[in-house]
Amino acid sequence: MSRIELSHIAGAGIVGAGGAGFPTHVKLSGKADSLLVNGAECEPLLHKDKELLKSYGSEIVVGLRGAMELVGAEHGFIGIKGKYSEVIEAIRGQLGSGMSVVPLSDSYPAGDELILVYDILGRVVPPGGIPLNVGAVVMNVETVLNVARSPVTPVVRKFISVAGAVAEPRTLEVPVGISLARCLEAAGGATVDCPEFLLGGVMMGRLVEDLETPVTKTTAALVVLPHDHVVIRRYRRTWKEQVSIGRSACDQCSFCTELCPRYLLGHPIEPHKAMRSLGFNLVGEANIIGAAFCCECNLCSFYSCPEDLDPKEVCTQNKRRMVAEGSHWEAPPFNPKRPDIHLNNRRAPMGRLMRRLGLLSFKNVGPLLEKPLETGRVGIALLQHIGAPCKPTVSVGGRVSVGEVVGEVPPGNGRPALGAPVHASIDGRVSEIRDGVVWIEA
Repeated sequence: MSRIELSHIAGAGIVGAGGAGFPTHVKLSGKADSLLVNGAECEPLLHKDKELLKSYGSEIVVGLRGAMELVGAEHGFIGIKGKYSEVIEAIRGQLGSGMSVVPLSDSYPAGDELILVYDILGRVVPPGGIPLNVGAVVMNVETVLNVARSPVTPVVRKFISVAGAVAEPRTLEVPVGISLARCLEAAGGATVDCPEFLLGGVMMGRLVEDLETPVTKTTAALVVLPHDHVVIRRYRRTWKEQVSIGRSACDQCSFCTELCPRYLLGHPIEPHKAMRSLGFNLVGEANIIGAAFCCECNLCSFYSCPEDLDPKEVCTQNKRRMVAEGSHWEAPPFNPKRPDIHLNNRRAPMGRLMRRLGLLSFKNVGPLLEKPLETGRVGIALLQHIGAPCKPTVSVGGRVSVGEVVGEVPPGNGRPALGAPVHASIDGRVSEIRDGVVWIEA
């Protein structure tokens, strides 16, 4: 296989496949001593990362080696839950010099990149920082697979889990831009009346109403749940309801803080203090500022709180409030020794989390469907990444081929803005360009 260059990665339009979509060519332009592949996939019911390691381990190792060379890393690590012993042994047999597999705990949020850096390297990323601040680069399994393929093909395919109340939970390989409805169909459809849909996972996903929504490069999962499920009820709760309940019911027990992953890393966030902001106007005080370091994992709201309150949403709202007012906290103090004392004995076991969320009745499997899914219509979103939306390079009525660029990153101040190009994922005709989406029909 060809040597992997940053130009290949940029041209292929690779962005983080398991997160917010940060352009990978920018991430790999830095220098680090360690490259970490995140295969923890700690969202309940999802199996995509494990399935990719199982089926495409040799390619992922190629991508890991290429990424290591680009950042100058001497060490490469693949983090995967220790319970997947067969996958771990298979991967170990394919590793090269300087590479190793690290078994992770079956807990939430093992896949948080700052937790992963601590678990694998024993380093604490400072508040507001990124892994590169401590000499590490973290990449999702699927992103690394895309890196391996970048000299040959751009990102036109996506892997997605369909889980929960479906006939056959699956991991699917699909064209970017396929509809969620087609993915649901491939999993046998919903098994409950009046189903509700979460895009991205139970803990950190969002409700989606329109199943014609196209899959993007960052879409990880579609989770189907009954309309009266406790998780759906929580996502349906309005901010007004959350404020009213929180003001009257929070007894400041501090469980949300004591189990907060970022607090346990020593960061200056204390969600129980953020809850006080519901009853007092304390803008600028530590209980508001600390919310800036919330990773929005929802553990405090869905697992820790005995009163069924929503500290995560309070932190999220306070973060938005701070941004609107231009408030920030420069170089906040933190306690890097705290994880050595508390982190290991305060993790949230996956089995207990699933019981708390009422998920044990669903099939906890997600085998990769061998045959890639096909479709006759895709919607290629022009914004599938952090940064500036792409500008369409095609016109309605024009013909396109798989892999052809249909959107380019616009120029910034003398150089391209932060972003990544998008490509046609099927052969066809551009039928419409509307609301930031290029629609292609075979």
